[in-house]
Amino acid sequence: MATINFIGGEKGGVGKSVTSRLLAQYYIDHQMDFQGFDTDRSHQSFKRFYEDFTSNVVVDSFEGLDAIVHALESNPHANLIVDLAAQTSAPLAHWIKEANLLEVLLEMGVIVNFWHVMDDGKDSVELLEKLTKSYGAGPNYILVQNKGRGANFSILHQSESLKNAITLGAYLVEIPKLYESSMRKIDEANMSFWRAMNHQNAEGALSLIDRQRVKMWLKSCYAVLGGLPIQTVKTNLD
Repeated sequence: MATINFIGGEKGGVGKSVTSRLLAQYYIDHQMDFQGFDTDRSHQSFKRFYEDFTSNVVVDSFEGLDAIVHALESNPHANLIVDLAAQTSAPLAHWIKEANLLEVLLEMGVIVNFWHVMDDGKDSVELLEKLTKSYGAGPNYILVQNKGRGANFSILHQSESLKNAITLGAYLVEIPKLYESSMRKIDEANMSFWRAMNHQNAEGALSLIDRQRVKMWLKSCYAVLGGLPIQTVKTNLD
């Protein structure tokens, strides 16, 4: 059985790439095979940190998006992470619906997860409604309240968008905030989270206290991810 994780949210700056990086590190640390796809033409934030595991795809090209399905054909047990750039929901939906792909994947037993990464603004709530209306029942919806991009998610909690998503079986989770200085140092040094914790003598290495912060942040995040439908089989590394 395979999983496809579409990490979206449609807005820029809500933490989609950080969520993709976090999920990638989770798979690595749990010795699970995965393959990443970065759809951002300009920044490629996901690929920059996990280059050995990630390739680029062009969302507004069917041929580009087809690479995602080809990855499933070559590895039927793959865990795929698709880091969606801002404003890519329309071409993605067109690609999925043109081939009735969602139904095909579900019939194959592929776990399809649509991640909706949110800040605490109204726009994220309105975009959630568009997401669930677009795909309806069938896939999993993972709603991420990114504490690194907002502290008060009351607009979401009081919304019809959330109620509708919950009726579809959506998972509502929180990703805690990593200390801003620690995250900035990681980003400036182009480090994976593993490298941030373990490379003490590398250029841009984190201090002891920063490494400890990353370690505790990952532990909290992994407790959240462990309750989600993202795990399939382990690799031969076990």
